[in-house]
Amino acid sequence: MHDPENALLQSWRHNAQAWIAAVRGGAIESRRQVTDQAMLLAILGRQPERVLDLGCGEGWLLRALAERGIEASGVDGDAALVAAAQAAGSRQALQASYAQLAEGELDIGSGYDLVCANFALLHQDIIPLLAAMKARLLPSGAMLIQTLHPWSVADGDYQDGWRQESFAGFPGDWQPMPWYFRTLASWLSALDMAGFRLLGLQEPQHPQSAVPQSLLMIAG
Repeated sequence: MHDPENALLQSWRHNAQAWIAAVRGGAIESRRQVTDQAMLLAILGRQPERVLDLGCGEGWLLRALAERGIEASGVDGDAALVAAAQAAGSRQALQASYAQLAEGELDIGSGYDLVCANFALLHQDIIPLLAAMKARLLPSGAMLIQTLHPWSVADGDYQDGWRQESFAGFPGDWQPMPWYFRTLASWLSALDMAGFRLLGLQEPQHPQSAVPQSLLMIAG
């Protein structure tokens, strides 16, 4: 893959409208049945007052938190997704690339109880971004990351590297999306190098499934 980071950004520009329709229409079964609720419950369990949603997409989590009286801000790299979040009522959604966030080029506030990344850390070098997010947290704050469970999606190739999501079976017009696969050890190493320590780990699972639907890590 010649330039997977750029291809990742371009795929989101192409896929934004299809993604908005899929999320709002409940077309992604794993999210509808397991992972959305897992993320929401993990957040509510920490009783935060202020939350930053990193990679907020079209804003479903921002809306869910606002409905529960939690002050929630969001940031995403795609203009169409941010516009959709704002149009749905999330005025605190801003557009910025992860590179801009890592370099501190945009004021996204600080003093957060939680920074959440829900299936949003898809590129290779996440350590500068994680370190920048840690600086936005209160001393008692935490980072909450939900991602594909590496043991469930390794497909016989359990090593870090770029993979491709084809969105096969999803309704709509999709462009394949490159994403960076990392092992469990690699996830924990990235958190450690960014100054975090693991506080908890969950493996959300549908009762009728033999494998976990996601990996959910809490780090502080």
